[in-house]
This record gives sequence, structure tokens and C-alpha cells, in this order.
Amino acid sequence: MPATLLQPRPAARSRRVHRFGRLGRAGLVLIIMMLTAPALAGSTLPRGFVYLRDLDPTIVQDIRYAGSHNFVGRPIRGYLAAECILSVRAAEALKTVQRLLSTKKLSLMVWDCYRPKRAVADFLQWSRDPAHAEMKAEFYPRTDKQQLFALGYLAQRSAHSRGGTVDLGIVPAAAATAPPPNSSPSPDLLPPLKPCTAPKGERFDDGTIDFGTGYDCLDVLAHTSNVLVGATARQNRQLLKSSMAGAGFRPYAREWWHFELIDEPFDGDGFDFEVSARGGKSQTP
Repeated sequence: MPATLLQPRPAARSRRVHRFGRLGRAGLVLIIMMLTAPALAGSTLPRGFVYLRDLDPTIVQDIRYAGSHNFVGRPIRGYLAAECILSVRAAEALKTVQRLLSTKKLSLMVWDCYRPKRAVADFLQWSRDPAHAEMKAEFYPRTDKQQLFALGYLAQRSAHSRGGTVDLGIVPAAAATAPPPNSSPSPDLLPPLKPCTAPKGERFDDGTIDFGTGYDCLDVLAHTSNVLVGATARQNRQLLKSSMAGAGFRPYAREWWHFELIDEPFDGDGFDFEVSARGGKSQTP
């Protein structure tokens, strides 16, 4: 009798062990998925976007907002990697411009492309904080930072967030890489900041041909049609403007480096996905 009562126990124990084994395997799969999910999420772009480097690796990239050499002085929220991301249509248009410039032994250099909405909010928050003006001497030496939005240098809703707007300049084709940033891990080793309004050769050397000011120079001298810049700078601005217009971009009057694709595929406020490192295939239409 006791033996008969005890006989079912090994089978029940086996079922429990089998069940726990399945649960353990399921838990392991879940953990693996959780660990790999960020990498997968960061490597795939929304449909209609592409990494510019995948479409045209010859275009030089110096994505300023992923580092500290910008008017804020630190990486901007939403920039996890120094990569130019654009709508496929905008990237194809840039490839056309690059092909044209290559015949003149010149190349595009991009500084900013798609910009997450959280980065725009970061700019707004920074502009309202008078305590931080570390980069004023270089990027806005003659401008009140609290007036940057009112003066049109920054916008509360940026066309960059739609993926069809780009900030760029022109460099000699021999410039295969971006120049080292005007920054240092140690404040004691940081070189003196030079005004972006200074003549070429005196301001930070970004590698471009002369455009009259540095990139993101938040000053009237950076206005596209400002006649106070030299003849060479005016000619180079016209070269950039005509090259971009030929590929379907419109210029911005206050910033010689800013261009918006006229026939952009997206509208509204734009997107807020992060600028992440390449690692997977971009989704195209």
C-alpha cells in the first residue's frame, strides 16, 4: 500500500522538472532579447531614412552635435553617434551635388543632418540658462545667447527633424577626414577659443574653403548675402548655393551652411529617434 501511494511521485517530479526547464529556457531567451534589443533598435532606421555613409562614403562628415565642439560645448541630447542620417531623397540629392563637385576636385563636408526633436528642446533649454556660455567666444561672440531663437539662428521646430535639411560646406577633395575638434578632455589643455567671425587663418580651421565665417557662427556675418565678407567668401557661398539649388535645395538667409530639400518626403514636426551608430541595413521605400 505505501509503495503504491508513492509510485506517482517520480512522474510528478519529472513533469515539474520539465516545466521548470522550459521556463528556464524561456527566461534565458527573454534575457537575450532584452540585452540585444537596444543594439537592434539602434541599427535600424525608420522607413525612408538612410545613413549618408552607406549611400556616399566620399562625403566628409564632421557631426558637431555628437561631440563638444559646438556652440553648447557638449554632446547634444539624442546624438549617440557621429553619423549623418537623412531621408533617402535628401541623401540622393547630396550624392548628386558631390558628383558635381568632384569634377572640380572638391567635396562636401556635412556638420548636421537629421536632428531629433529632443535635441531641439535641448537647445531651447540651454538658451534659457545664462549660467552656461562656455563657447561664446567662438560661436556667438557678438550675440546674446538668450536672443538666438528670436534672431532666427535656432528654431523651436526645426526642419532638420524631418530629415530633409542639412548643414554643410565645401572642402578640397584631398581632405578625406574631418579636422580634429577644437576641444580637449582636460580643460587645462583646451586651446583658446577663436571668434568664428575672424578671418580665415585666424579662426578655427575646419578644413573648408573660405566662407567668411566658421560653421554655426551665430552672427550677422554668417548671413548668406552679407557683403561684408571678402570676395572669395562671397564666391564660395555662391558656389555652394548654386550647387545645392541645382539638386533641389533652398538656402536659408541667416546661415550660409543651411539648406532644406524643397521636395522633402516628410512634413509636420518631424521625428525624435536617436542618431545611433550604423550596424544594420537602413529601410528604404
